[in-house]
Amino acid sequence: MDLKNAALRYGIKLMSDPHVMKFMQDERLLKATMVAMSIPGRLSGTVQEHGDRLAHVLSFATEQEVRNLRRTVRSLEDQIVELKHELEQVRAAREGNS
Repeated sequence: MDLKNAALRYGIKLMSDPHVMKFMQDERLLKATMVAMSIPGRLSGTVQEHGDRLAHVLSFATEQEVRNLRRTVRSLEDQIVELKHELEQVRAAREGNS
């Protein structure tokens, strides 16, 4: 028997105890559980916000700004390729008319 199965069995046994069931239905416990579950998301958002502020103060680019710049550069490179292709077509058409 591995540890995971043993913990699962113990948890099931514990949940069937009337005292534990009553405790688990307590509104205060449910609220505390919801608050505890929301902490990682709120913390992550706060850390991201402070990191962005620090990057701005130090004149550093944020990860999102770098992603946006890369996307813009790729788009501009694609446009250059298209313009070169159009230019070649115009030149070929002119040479064909001459």
